[in-house]
Amino acid sequence: MAEQRKLAAILAADVVGFSRLAGADEDRTLARLRALRSDLIDPTISVHNGRVVKRTGDGALVEFRSVVDAVRCAIEVQSSMQERNAGVPTDRRIEFRIGIHLGDVVEEADGDLMGDGVNIAARLEGIATPGAICLSEDAYRQVKSRLDLSVTSLGPVRLKNITDRIGAYSLQIDGAGQPGPAVPSVAVGVPGDKSSLAVLPFTNLSGDPEAGFFVDGVVEDIITALARYTDVAVIARNSTFLYRGQAVDIRKVAADLGASYVLEGSARTSGNRIRITGQLIDATTGTHLWADRYDGSLDDAFDLQDTLVARIVGAVEPTLRSAEIARVQQKPDEALNAHDLWLRAQPHAIALRSDDNLVALGYLNRAIALKPDYAPALAFAAWCLTQRYRRSTWKPAGPDDCGAATALARRALAAGPDDAVSMAVAGFTLVTLHVDYGTGLDAVRHAVSLNPGSSFVAFVAGSAMVWCEEFEQAMALIEQSIAYGPKEPGYYLSLNMAAAAELLRGRPEAALEAALRATTLNPGSESAFWVLAAAQVETGRLPEARTTLAKFLELAPGITAGRLRTSLPIRNSETMERVLASLRKAGLPA
Repeated sequence: MAEQRKLAAILAADVVGFSRLAGADEDRTLARLRALRSDLIDPTISVHNGRVVKRTGDGALVEFRSVVDAVRCAIEVQSSMQERNAGVPTDRRIEFRIGIHLGDVVEEADGDLMGDGVNIAARLEGIATPGAICLSEDAYRQVKSRLDLSVTSLGPVRLKNITDRIGAYSLQIDGAGQPGPAVPSVAVGVPGDKSSLAVLPFTNLSGDPEAGFFVDGVVEDIITALARYTDVAVIARNSTFLYRGQAVDIRKVAADLGASYVLEGSARTSGNRIRITGQLIDATTGTHLWADRYDGSLDDAFDLQDTLVARIVGAVEPTLRSAEIARVQQKPDEALNAHDLWLRAQPHAIALRSDDNLVALGYLNRAIALKPDYAPALAFAAWCLTQRYRRSTWKPAGPDDCGAATALARRALAAGPDDAVSMAVAGFTLVTLHVDYGTGLDAVRHAVSLNPGSSFVAFVAGSAMVWCEEFEQAMALIEQSIAYGPKEPGYYLSLNMAAAAELLRGRPEAALEAALRATTLNPGSESAFWVLAAAQVETGRLPEARTTLAKFLELAPGITAGRLRTSLPIRNSETMERVLASLRKAGLPA
């Protein structure tokens, strides 16, 4: 892509006194900064549709689609930092300065941004006081009538290496737990095209302070984990935790926060045992979408916390996605935005049936036409074309499905470096098409690092690694997907992949067990039947293998060993030939 000019909202931030902090305790300072990036800063940027252009050691340059998004993001970060710094000695606090400007920038071919728009944001950050946000006049003009901001005019200021004076405004965030007038009105709501979720503090029914600390940690981790997904926007902790200890009316809270969905729960203890209940509510109708309870022992609180968060998020996220898909089904076709179209495509893309695949492609192509850099649509369009290319019994969607899928996957990687699902699906595409193993594996590994709790990301990344015979890490991811993803619509695919992995690494008995479960869950999908037939041959069950292969041929008419050699994404040629030899024994035509 050649360089291009555009108007952008630019946020520049850095740590106040970073050299002093690092000089006093470099290892601890760096560890705290890394934790802040993964737990607070990156999720908050993602929720507000930001793109990290570059990191500068202790700082970052971020591009937003609107000044409103940039200011909301900045306020959430600064408010959360005040809470995190409460009780920390002044000389050990990590505090940020933030500058925001709306201006003309030049986007380079590699996505980097240059020009006065960037320089002014960086200079504004330099004059901001610790914990504050400094806005240029151009940025302030975009938000002053839309957000209830309490700001101080700094007048025209002279910025280093900027010819003309720039009008500037300072937004100082009030103390943690005591939000000023700006916080409730700007820290909430629905950024972009997404619905939003509020995770309320869970009620401590036992009155035990230790249980209260534990369950607060669970809720914080749930917020962080859910914020990594693209389906809905998650309202920040500093907004929802204002309701701690209060008896609330869910619909009123949802209206105050601008939330479409609310997740609430409770905890009670008995000795060292704890029971946590949770329920997900559609705030517009009051309907309960999901409810469950979880028991555990507080003997190892951290392990229990990780397990609880994984199980709750593993149930809530697919439930939210299903609710959002149902929501967009009710919208008029002409009112659908790119995210709506992506949601409509999901059940058809996961179905792995030829007709559904074409329906999904229709929605995804419309989404891309509306928003050419929308990474989820690009990635899933690549996924759909990959399925058409790999399944030789499906009619092609175009003259070069492989080439089109590859191009879409590369566009998705460029457009969505912070979107775990898009990175995983695009990387998987490059691996399974045999076009770029290195980039594909790097992408799926990055996706796991972005969202390690996602059962879908674990499945897709693990699958790519299985085909490349990176079995140790692949099986850990596939097992995670099976353990925490039973509500995923494509759950049977995880069992398919577990079966394939066991077969490829020479454990046909284990492959047999997983493949039988997969064929039971989805008897209409041919993917598990070739694995089951090969496993039956390798375990000495030739009559059963012939019956299974007949079912495979029924689901994939006209398939041959030669066509499978082309379509199966097995990277190791020796493994490929071993599998094909087993299938020929069961009766697969050459």
